[in-house]
Amino acid sequence: MEQILAYLGLGLVLALAGIGSSIGTTIAGNAAEGALKRKPEASGSYLLLSALPSTQGIYGFVAFLVMMGKYTGGTLNGWICFGVGVAAGVGILISGIRQGQVCANGIVGVSQGHNVVTNTLIYAALPEFYAILCLVGAILAH
Repeated sequence: MEQILAYLGLGLVLALAGIGSSIGTTIAGNAAEGALKRKPEASGSYLLLSALPSTQGIYGFVAFLVMMGKYTGGTLNGWICFGVGVAAGVGILISGIRQGQVCANGIVGVSQGHNVVTNTLIYAALPEFYAILCLVGAILAH
């Protein structure tokens, strides 16, 4: 039973982080696609802001690798692995989605002629911070 819970936790941290990144990048990408019709010369800014939510998937992958190493090494039991995997996965999922929404709003602002790329990157760093905290929590779990 404990082994099943451990592998569920490992799978969930990886899957939820990936889902959050894919939803976040899709939200921002949809805004970028519409913005290209209005102001195509800003496509570099749109690409940068659209790609930003993909980092949450990387955090989930790193958490998965670290937790897998701790579980197979015997320093992390199945129950803790499950709890940490679910908690970190959900936190990273929400962070990716919300960051995508922030980036989408920035993309719309750029397409309307406003110089908001730098401010959008700063605002997008706020949900990113919580994904990093989830990763750190997963690394420190034992």
